[in-house]
This record gives sequence, C-alpha cells and structure tokens, in this order.
Amino acid sequence: MNRILITLLALVCAGIANAATLKIATVTPEGSQWMDDMRAGAKEIKERTDGRVQIKFYGGGVMGNDSKVLGKMRIGALQGGAFTPSALASIYPDLNLYGLPMVFNSEEEASYVRQTMDAKLQAGLEEAGLVNFGFAAGGFAIIMSNTPITSLDDLRGKRVWVPEGDAISYEAMQALSLAPMTLPLTDVLTGLQTGLIDIVGISPIGALVLQWHTKVKYITELPMVYTLGFMAIQKKAFDKLSADDQQMVREVMTGIYKNFDRGNLVDNRGARDALLNAGIESVVFDEAELERIRAVLDKTILALGEEGRFSLELYEEMMKLVENYRRDNGQVAAD
Repeated sequence: MNRILITLLALVCAGIANAATLKIATVTPEGSQWMDDMRAGAKEIKERTDGRVQIKFYGGGVMGNDSKVLGKMRIGALQGGAFTPSALASIYPDLNLYGLPMVFNSEEEASYVRQTMDAKLQAGLEEAGLVNFGFAAGGFAIIMSNTPITSLDDLRGKRVWVPEGDAISYEAMQALSLAPMTLPLTDVLTGLQTGLIDIVGISPIGALVLQWHTKVKYITELPMVYTLGFMAIQKKAFDKLSADDQQMVREVMTGIYKNFDRGNLVDNRGARDALLNAGIESVVFDEAELERIRAVLDKTILALGEEGRFSLELYEEMMKLVENYRRDNGQVAAD
C-alpha cells in the first residue's frame, strides 16, 4: 500500500513539475472580443493538455507598454505578449515590411501578398527567438485629426503620432514634412486630449477599442499603413513544452488567429460606419496630392532598405507580388 501511495505521489509531483504557465500581456481592454476568444483558447489548451499548459492573460495594459512587456519577457516575468509589428522592430526588423507607408492600395492586394509572405515572416520571427501563431489583419490605418486633411500642405508641420520603435515611419513622416511624435500606445489618448499630437493613424476598429475616436473630429480615408496584430511567445519558454503540447498550442492559437484575420476586416468596416455615426466627418484626400506623397515615400522607403533597415531582398519580393496583383487585376499595363 505504501509503495502504491508513493508511486501515485510521484506521478502527481511529476505532473506539477511538467506543468507550464505562459503569462501573456496585452493592451487590449478586458471584456473585448479578443480577450474573450483568447481566454476561451487558453481554457481549451488547458483541458486538452490535462492542465500541463496554462495560459494567463493580463489585459488592459496593466503590465505596461510594449517596451516594459519586452523587458519583463527578458527576465522571465512574462513569456509573451500581443504586439503590433513596430513593437518588435528591434528584434526582427522585417516585421515592418507590411506596415511600410502606402505600399498597399487595398485589403485584397495585401491579402494576396500575405499568401506568400506570411510564412517567411513567421519563420524569421522564430529564428529571432519568438514563436508566433499567425497575423491578424487590422485593416488600414487612416488619418484621424481635429482639422480636415485633404492635401500634403494640410499635413506639413502637424504633430503626428509614431509608435515606439517605429524608426521607419518616423523618417517617412519627416520626409513628408510632418513632426513625428514618438509615444507608447498607452499614452496616445492623453496626447490627443492635451494637444501633444494633432494626427494619429489607426484603423477604425483600433480607434474604437482604444477610445481615440472620442478626441478627433475628422477622418481622411487614405490607406496609409496596413496594420497587423499578433501574439509572440519566447521560444525558450515554448520549447520547454513537450512536442505534443507545442503542437496543441499551435493548433488552437493558429485557429483563433485565422478567425481574427477573417473577422477583423468585417469588424473594421462596421467600425468605420460607427465612427461616422458618432459624428466624425469623413474628408477626401486630393488624388493628385496622393501621387506626390507616394513619390516621396517610395524614395524614402527604398533608401531605408538600402541602409539595411529591413531586408531589401524581401522588400523587392513583396513589391514584385504587388506588381503581379495589380497587373493581373488590370491596375497596371502588362509588360
């Protein structure tokens, strides 16, 4: 009898020793669909691994901004976070490729490119030490402001928000004669409220979730930047899971992010309507001015690639895919 009890106790202790808790931080508010879906995924993972893998989410920015979350990941206080590409630019700069200003004209164009490029960026991120379960499109960041923006002259001198770590967007905004202001995501609402910044670029759904729409009066529906969100977990923490448990986590979380990717674009269109219904006025950017902006940005982006800010090879591959899409859809002349 004693031997049986000792054996059972040893098995219980082994199960405890092999259990892993992955602590994940995000600025996404509690009660949001993202938090609900991720916690449902965590519950499924716990059940399917018999409690060996537990995921705990800290929402609403309680763990601080991106730089603080990354710092806590380095010391093991957290194992991962939900990020936008610029947050991890210092770790894997090529994540910024999709978010280069005005490289895509439409969501359909971006989706076509991603069919080829997503897997390459995920592999690069994993080589940099972070496991990812897919990218969720956030729609295009459009201009939101308290004065109407319809031309390049309307932009000049305006203080525009640039995310922490996004050196590429910072230099691109300077090239357009704006005054970029670097702030963590958690400080932008206060920046709009106090007048520290004049312009933000964010997707409609992002503006609603983060309540930025309460501090602006106009939107200029210019597809400035294609936005993405994703979750990243330290590979060294993920590798401590058994191969079967790793596969289970990948299966569940990849499925959730595929749903996010599909659903976010639909939600984003609804969010745009909600902004207009809330009294925010939509203004149209002058088409001729748009070409002036593209010319400046194309030159700036190419120069940054030549400086090694991102893989010029991957950038050229991405732009070749863009060209193919436009040609196949009659948007450029065939060779």
